[in-house]
Amino acid sequence: MIDHNQETISYIYNYSYPKDETSLCALEMRAFFGYDSESDMIESDLKIDPSRSPFIRERIDVIFDGNTLEEIKRYVEGLQLLNMTFKVVFVNNPNVHEIEKVRFTERREIERDIGLYIPGEPDLINPDLLFAIMHVGERWIFGKHNDNEAIWLHHQQKPNGYSTALSTRVARAVANIAVPNPDGIKAIDPCCGIGTVLVEGLSMGIDIVGSDINRLIIPNVKENIAHFGLAGDVSVRDIRDITGNYDVAIIDMPYNLCSVLTVEEQLEMLESTRNFAKKVIIVTVEQIDTLIQNTGFSIVDRGIAKKGTFVREIIVCE
Repeated sequence: MIDHNQETISYIYNYSYPKDETSLCALEMRAFFGYDSESDMIESDLKIDPSRSPFIRERIDVIFDGNTLEEIKRYVEGLQLLNMTFKVVFVNNPNVHEIEKVRFTERREIERDIGLYIPGEPDLINPDLLFAIMHVGERWIFGKHNDNEAIWLHHQQKPNGYSTALSTRVARAVANIAVPNPDGIKAIDPCCGIGTVLVEGLSMGIDIVGSDINRLIIPNVKENIAHFGLAGDVSVRDIRDITGNYDVAIIDMPYNLCSVLTVEEQLEMLESTRNFAKKVIIVTVEQIDTLIQNTGFSIVDRGIAKKGTFVREIIVCE
């Protein structure tokens, strides 16, 4: 905890993503913030845990800004760290060209210079607090640095998998698009497959339940969830038999050779979803806009995730 009189001014999020997932990243941005950015940085007054997103590299909680480094030095002199150690890291602006980025030697000099003005004990190996200094536009910003822990990478090592299942990166983004703010939201994955979306959702504190018509897969789903120390309700259910009310459903439309659906069956799935969910996020490899419209859902946003020539579309419907 820092004892100072100034509240956080804003939050700066720096992004990193594969080119094939640019559209998916922008869709997740819009879910979180209400808009996306053409750059690899977004500034907002909303506080999002960077580890929720597979695309956010880091979050800086801005507590001071100024036109010059000299202003930042004056500000940081007033910090009271309550006997905690600290370290300052220079963060290069991801939006400037590579040739304009501040080089290593200059970054280290700025870090040391700012650190000398902070009243406290520096620790370059294992500090209690990590601060960031960054040049954004015409101003310098200083604040707490928060790294992304890349939790979804650990989820790749689940006991059971499907070759056609969503990657943990895409599954995590889809869960965020469906439930950007988990408070008071009930979600369901009624065709949960091996449970990739369930694991990502549960690990982020989302109230999500799962079901699948294939009773043979349910023990594997439960094993995957338990493997990561999570707990969630998973049952054998046909989507047509689901009752209750959910704020959002996530449906990864079956597409492998063992799960070929007719147009009529796809329509029945989506019509059934309208009976228990106000909103649905559909993951599909087929063009199903007409089917969606025939169910009464409206398409409000969309994005794509590519892997080579394989393209999945993520469609947000209400």
